[in-house]
Amino acid sequence: MAPEDLAALAALLADRTRAAMCLALLDGRAWTAGELARHAGVAQSTASEHLGKLVAGGLLAEERQGRHRYARLADARAAHLVEELAAYTAPVAEPPRSLRTANAQSAMARGRTCYDHLAGRLGIAITEAMTARGLLLQDTGFALTDAGLEWFRDAGIALPHGGRRPLARACLDWTERRSHLAGVAGAELCRHVLAVGWCIRIGSQRAVKVTPDGERALRELLDIESEALR
Repeated sequence: MAPEDLAALAALLADRTRAAMCLALLDGRAWTAGELARHAGVAQSTASEHLGKLVAGGLLAEERQGRHRYARLADARAAHLVEELAAYTAPVAEPPRSLRTANAQSAMARGRTCYDHLAGRLGIAITEAMTARGLLLQDTGFALTDAGLEWFRDAGIALPHGGRRPLARACLDWTERRSHLAGVAGAELCRHVLAVGWCIRIGSQRAVKVTPDGERALRELLDIESEALR
């Protein structure tokens, strides 16, 4: 990569509005230009201009349905880049300005999606439990063991093979400052827990909550105590 290419990529996120849009899209869903404009606190025309730059730079992809223009992160690599940068950003120790903000921050720290995998204390608890049971190795990067592959099969979670995405990858958690499970395994685990109702999305952001069924399942499958999930 030429120096000017790296500088151009850095410049894409060196704008508050574009950074806010990318952080919002870490929920893994597609947002309309209007939704992103309201989230970033700018006019829709301004949002459209910024979206064009992010799409041209390869961080976002867009599609149109009728009159609506939808944007999403281009791929898992783009999501990983945004999340890693967020994790390395020093947190600002400011008290929440309202009870609603405090509740939202608490929910995000407790459990959330990071693009397509689980993060927050929930993601860390699962990652550490898998490591303690010999299902996941963290010695030199993340790797599923044979027991880990069998655990996914027994849990009814299919792990597609092929493709360029790693099966297991460490993702630095920006609230916990430790790594949680990402990659194909992390994505399929997240998809499964949401599909079977072990977790549900709450609020308008990325926060998720473990259901009573999820508490029972995670206790049976990984010996995670319910208190660690609340």
